[in-house]
This record gives sequence, C-alpha cells and structure tokens, in this order.
Amino acid sequence: MVIDPATTKYMIKAHIKADGVIEKSDVVGAIFGQTEGLLGDELDLRELQRSARVGRIEVELESKGGKSEGTITLPTSLDKVETVILAAAFESIDRVGPCKAIITAEEVEDVRVVRRKKVIERAKQLLNKVIEEGKVEGETIADTVRQAVQVEEITNYGPDRCPAGPNIEKSDAIIIVEGRRDVLNLLKYGIKNAIAVGGTNIPKSVKELTKERITTAFVDGDRGGELILKELLQTSDIDFVARAPQTREVEEIPQKLIMKALKNKIPADQYAEMYDIKVEKKEGSSDLDIVRQKQPRNEEKPAGKPRQSQKQEERPRSQKEEKIVTEKQKEYGKILDNISGSLKAVLFDKDDKEIKKIPVRELTDSLKKSDNNIATVVFDGIITQRLLDIANNKNVKEIVGIKMGNVVKMPASVKIITKKDLQ
Repeated sequence: MVIDPATTKYMIKAHIKADGVIEKSDVVGAIFGQTEGLLGDELDLRELQRSARVGRIEVELESKGGKSEGTITLPTSLDKVETVILAAAFESIDRVGPCKAIITAEEVEDVRVVRRKKVIERAKQLLNKVIEEGKVEGETIADTVRQAVQVEEITNYGPDRCPAGPNIEKSDAIIIVEGRRDVLNLLKYGIKNAIAVGGTNIPKSVKELTKERITTAFVDGDRGGELILKELLQTSDIDFVARAPQTREVEEIPQKLIMKALKNKIPADQYAEMYDIKVEKKEGSSDLDIVRQKQPRNEEKPAGKPRQSQKQEERPRSQKEEKIVTEKQKEYGKILDNISGSLKAVLFDKDDKEIKKIPVRELTDSLKKSDNNIATVVFDGIITQRLLDIANNKNVKEIVGIKMGNVVKMPASVKIITKKDLQ
C-alpha cells in the first residue's frame, strides 16, 4: 500500500553503491529480506507498508563500468525516532543480489519543514506581487491626476502657438526646451515658465520673447540637442545654457536631474566660446548690457555716479602688448594649474588674501554682488567680454584664466593673464 502524501512526515534518503550490475527489484528485495526480523514486529517493513505507515521504496540506479550507483527514498508517517532507526537499518545491508553493496543513509528530511519553507517562499512572492501591483496602481492614479493637471495648465504662446507653461507671459525668466513633452515634464515638477520651440526652426515669437526675459536654453544631451542649441545661440538672445545628462532627454529625466542641470547652467557666451559657436550680437552691446536690459521693470537702479565701465578706457583687442609676468602672477599660475579641470574660481582681495573658492558658473553673480573688494580672479575658464565688463565695473585689477575668448573691448584697468602667458 502506498502512503498518503498528506500524512507523510519524513523522507529517508539513502545512497547505494554496488560492485556489479543490479536492478531496482534487487535493491527492494534486499531491503525487505535483510531487514526482516532485525527490528522486531513493530518496525517490520512489510507490516509497516500494510498499515500504510511507510510508503513505496523508490530506487534510481545508473550502471557504468560494471558497477551500479544510485539513490533510495522512502516516505514514512512514523515518528522521528522510529524513522531514524529504519534509516540506520538500511546501512546494515551488505549485499544486493550477487553483488557486494554499501548503503549510506544520507538524510532524514522533515517533509513538513520543507513544505513550510515552500509556503513561506510562495507567500513572499505573492506578497511582493500584491505590493508591486498596489504601487503601480497608486502611481497610475497619481500620474493620471498629475497629467490631467499638466494638460490643463499647458498653454499655447504667440502666433506660432508654441507649447508653454502657464507662467510664460508673466515670468521675468524663461526656459526654452525642444518640445511639448519637455514642457509637460517640467510642469510635472512645478516649473511653469518653460516654452518649446518644436525643432531647429526657432519660432519668431520665441526669438522676440528672449529679448525681454532672462533666458535659459535647456536641451537634450544628444546630437539633436546640440543642433537646437547652436540654432538658439545664433538666432535668439540666450543668457544661460543647461544640458540634460549625456544621451538623456529633458522629457524623461526625473526631478533630481532636472534641478541639477538647471543649477549647473553656464553663461551662454562662455558655452559658445568653449564649443567655438559664433554668436551674432548687436554692435556695441555686451552680454552685461543685454542682461541688464532684461531686468524687471520695477527693479530700482542705484543712484549716484555713472558706471565706471561707461567711461572706461579701452584698448583694441588686436593691440599687442608685451606681457611681463611678475612673481605674484606666477603664483597665480600655480593656483590655475591646481584648479585645472575643476571648473572652479578663486577670488583674492587687494592684499592677495584668498576670499573664497566658487564654481565658475557663480563667478559673474559673485562679482556683481561684491562690494568692490575683489582684486584678482583666478578661474578655470575662458575670459569673455561679459566677464571683463563686470570685472571692470567692480574694480577688479587682474583676471587669470585658461584662454581669451571673443573679446572686442579690452578695459585698460584690468590686467589679463592667460595660461599661455604663464608658460
């Protein structure tokens, strides 16, 4: 009689090795024959099978090279002590058929423990599935509501009907992106002053808007983003440049990467110098003048003397002068080498004492907000017209940078040193 699997408590697992070719029936016969009378009537295998307290003996054999080897399993509903006694009895068998044999009881497995483990593992899988489905459902609801709000908030600006955030007309600063999906993604994280150009053919309404607002171009980190950026720099009045991470798109990056990209924006003229992009500007206008023209109308302007840069003595960009490098400037050169590749700037006062070290992207703002206490700037970047205008206005005496950019007006009061001059 076969034991009911529902009542199985333990599983005896044994290994058999015989010096000859044997069959499954030989093994079963040896087990019954050589254990008969060994353990008394209570643990006689035939009686145990008749009462369904042990199940069928299963044997798996493989013969190779004139020898046989395999496994023996026997399910039981006996208690733990009786089961291990039965397992130990298997090891008393020394012959199977005409061959010498060795049987080793390898394991007495508690079937209930195995089942319990399977139940626990399956329960974990089911629980994880329920949790994940709950998350997806919750996220779907939130996303559905959020997207509905975004679609309601998105507007069309100007005759070209450019997709834009609801604050595009009243904000003093705007963000230019490529397409409608970019605007929606920024709206998702509360950025409501973005406008899309829809490709490299920049709409006239966007060009006109850039003349009045502080403008950041925020483009994808791929080849398409580069092309749009070049078009924007050459046709529109861009003040700052921000890029999505390499190969990523503005429409799909999360909030953290959006905020990081916008925080790390750099002045447009510096970006143009770095990548050798020619930017057309009105004759006689510098970036500083253009940015000032874009300030909010209600911003108060300080009264008093005219800006020094309006009366500054200028020298032609093409005028050659002999560079005499002092020992102090050589020290600045060492500092420039130390910060090379870090995109950092170091500010010094008139006593050559370090004031602070800042990211290059914050340099122009730091100079504009300073109390004319900065005498020297050493920075890992390109010396631009805009930087020189601000430096001259703030009485900076010396600027040490990597190289000179496209500078038209050279203020006589600012000493300019490049890395090449220090070599």
